[in-house]
Amino acid sequence: MRFDVEEFRKKAREDFEHAWHEGPSVLTPAGVAGRYPRLKYTRATAHPIFEITQRLRETYLSMGFDEAMNPLIVEESDIYRQFGPEAMAVLDRVFYLGGLPRPNVGIARKQIEEIEAILGRAVSSETEEKLRETLHGYKKGTIDGDELTHELATVLEADDAAVVHIMDEVFPEFRALAPESSRNTLRSHMTSGWFLTLASLWEKRHLPIRLFSVDRCFRREQEEGPTRLMAYHSASCVVAGEDVTLEEGKAVSEALLSAFGFDEFRFQPDEKRSKYYMPDTQTEVYARHPVLGWVEVATFGIYSPSALAEYGIGVPVMNLGLGVERLAMIAYQSNDIRQLTYPQFYPQVLSDRQIAGAVHLRTEPASATGKRIAEAIRDVAAENAAAPGPCAFVAWKGEIAGREVEVIVEEPESNSKLCGPACANEVFVHNGAVLGVPDLPKWAEVRRDGVSTGITYLDAAASLAAARIEEAARCGEETRVQVKMAKLPSDINLRIEEYAMRYITDHNKKVDLRGPVFLTARSVIPEQPTQ
Repeated sequence: MRFDVEEFRKKAREDFEHAWHEGPSVLTPAGVAGRYPRLKYTRATAHPIFEITQRLRETYLSMGFDEAMNPLIVEESDIYRQFGPEAMAVLDRVFYLGGLPRPNVGIARKQIEEIEAILGRAVSSETEEKLRETLHGYKKGTIDGDELTHELATVLEADDAAVVHIMDEVFPEFRALAPESSRNTLRSHMTSGWFLTLASLWEKRHLPIRLFSVDRCFRREQEEGPTRLMAYHSASCVVAGEDVTLEEGKAVSEALLSAFGFDEFRFQPDEKRSKYYMPDTQTEVYARHPVLGWVEVATFGIYSPSALAEYGIGVPVMNLGLGVERLAMIAYQSNDIRQLTYPQFYPQVLSDRQIAGAVHLRTEPASATGKRIAEAIRDVAAENAAAPGPCAFVAWKGEIAGREVEVIVEEPESNSKLCGPACANEVFVHNGAVLGVPDLPKWAEVRRDGVSTGITYLDAAASLAAARIEEAARCGEETRVQVKMAKLPSDINLRIEEYAMRYITDHNKKVDLRGPVFLTARSVIPEQPTQ
C-alpha cells in the first residue's frame, strides 16, 4: 500500500530502531489468494514446433544464410518440369486447389414472383433489370462472391437476411454448386519453391547464393499418424554456385545440427533416389544424440542439371532439408507428432504443483483491514485452540467504514474447545488428490512428498469470517460466523478451479477435505456514547 514518506522520514530521524520495526505496517497482507503457490511468475509456454522453428532460423542466420519466402502455390506444370517421370507419383500426394464455379443464374417471371412473395411487394421492371446486371456481373467476376449479398440487397432495397432467403429459395443454383479443381497445387516439397526462387536470382546476385526457408508444406497422406502430418514444416536451404559440391551438404549438416546437441554425424546414400537430384548425390544424415543415439535427421543432394535447365539455372545447387516436426520429436523425446503439434486435442497431465495452484478461497476480505482481521482471527484461534468452552477472546479492535468494531473468537458451549481438531489441517496435493491432513505420522508421506497449497482449514475459516464481518460492518450491522463440520470444499471456504476438478475426476483421484472445524467468530459494534 502507499505510505507517507515524510512521516516515515520523521520517525526514522527521531527513533530509527522503532521506525525500522514499524516497516511491515505498510505492507498489504497477501491473503490466501496472494500466497505461493497461487502467486507465481512463470515463463510463458512456447509451442514446441515454433520453438524449434525459431532456433533453426537463428542458426541459419548465424551461418550466413539469407532468409527467403518461397511460393506456396505451385502450378502443376512446374511439378512436371522439376520431377520429370516421377511427377505423377508426386502429384498423387499433393493437394490441388479448387473453388466454386460461378453459376449462370437466369431470371424468369417465376423467379420474380417468388422474390415479390418474399419481399411482400412488387419488383419494378427497372429493379428487375438491375438484378439481371448484378447477377451477370457476378458471373463475369466483376462482383466478388463476398460482395454479392450486399449488392443484391442494395438493388432490391432489402436487408441482407431477406436476400439470403431469396438466394436459398429462388436460386437453387447457388446451393447446388460443387467445387472444381484448378491446376494449382499446394507446395508439397520446399524444392518446388526453390526452383522458382533461384530462377529469378541466380544471375542477379554474387555467387555463391546461400538461402534458407522454414515454412509450411502440405502432403495428402492417406491418414495422419504418429510420425506424419498432412501439414508440416520444412527447414530447407540451398547453396548455389559454380564450385558447389556434395561436401557443402556435409558441412551445412554439421553446422546446423550441432546447435541442437548433435555431436557426431554419419552420411549414407538415400535409397529413394529422387529424380530432381543428380544420381548418387541424395544423402541421408544420421546424427548421434546424447540421449537417443543415432537418428536420421536430414537429407541433402545436388539438384539435377536436367531440372535446373528447365528454369535456366546454369550453376550447381546443393539442397538440404529436414522436417521441423521430426527434429521437435527428437528434441522433446515425443513418440507422436500429432500430440506434439496439437496438444490441445489430447489429455493434458497436471502436476501436483499445478493442481495446488488451482485451489483457492471462495471468499476473502476485500480491504487491507479485512485481511488483517483474518490474520488476527487465525492467530488468536491458533494460540488458544485448546481453551475449554465457554470462552471468548478479543481478536481485533479497530475501525471499519467509520465504525468502531470489535471481533471476538469464541466457543459458547461447554465440553468443547475453542477450535475443532481439523482447524490445524493443511491442504496438500499428493499424486493428483487434494487432501486436508493434520501434522501426524499417519500423513507424513503426504506432507513430505505432496505439494502444500499454503492453506490451512483455519486460514480458510478465518478469511470467511473476516469477509462477512467486513461486509456487515459496512452496513452498520453485527454478525456471527460459524464453520462446523467440513465435508465439501465449500464447507471450509475453498474452491477448486473447474479445469483442475475435471482432471481430478477424469483420473479417478479424490478430494478429501473432511474434518471437524468448529470455529466461531463474531463482531460487535459498541454503542456510541450519547452527547
